[in-house]
Parts: sequence; structure tokens; C-alpha cells
Amino acid sequence: MKKIIHTEKAPAAVGPYSQAVEVKGTLYVSGQIPIDPSTGKIVPGGIAEQTLQVMKNIGAILEEAGYRYEDVVKSTCLLSDMSHFSAMNEVYGFYYPVDQPARAAFAVKDLPLGVLVEIETIAVK
Repeated sequence: MKKIIHTEKAPAAVGPYSQAVEVKGTLYVSGQIPIDPSTGKIVPGGIAEQTLQVMKNIGAILEEAGYRYEDVVKSTCLLSDMSHFSAMNEVYGFYYPVDQPARAAFAVKDLPLGVLVEIETIAVK
């Protein structure tokens, strides 16, 4: 049985999907973009600021579902340009200082709302 996860501390879904879905101790967090949930707007700044907001959004969803960053086993990072990889990686790494999750990173043609980064996450208890 699946459980839909929703929190006001992360941006509302901008389409027909859930912020996250939990099934049998596994949490699937939809791709998060750098929208500040308090304003509904993309955070100002560059890739570092956008990655920070994405990670905060992921953290809020993890917390709502009773998970922690330590429970994350896989992330997929989508970047508007691979030139952003190093700066994204620096911010991302702060949240996973040890026992880092598996990860893939891709440059894609476009991301929603013209953002620089989107990250989806899978966590397991």
C-alpha cells in the first residue's frame, strides 16, 4: 500500500504528481527544484543557492515522512549545464558527509521553470 507524502515546508507539486510516495519502507521523493515554499518563487542566485534550496526541500519532505538524509540511498541530479557540477557537488556533499548515497548526474536540455538544478531522491528505512 502506498502512502502519499505532503508538507507545506516544501513546494507544492506543479503537476500531476506527489512530493513523495512511500511504499514498504522506501520513500520516493519527486524531483525537487529550487522553489522557496514560503514565497512560491525560485530562489535568487546561482547554482549554489539553487542547490541549497533543493536540498532544504528534500530535507523537509524526508522529515515529514519520518526519514533523514542518512536514509537516502540514491539521488539523481539534473543540471542545466555540466559546468554547474562542481558547485552543485559542493553543496550536495555537505548533506552527505559520510556513507554517501549512490548518485547519477546529467546535463539536460531544459528544466522546469528554467531552473539550474533538479534532484530526485530515494530513501530506505
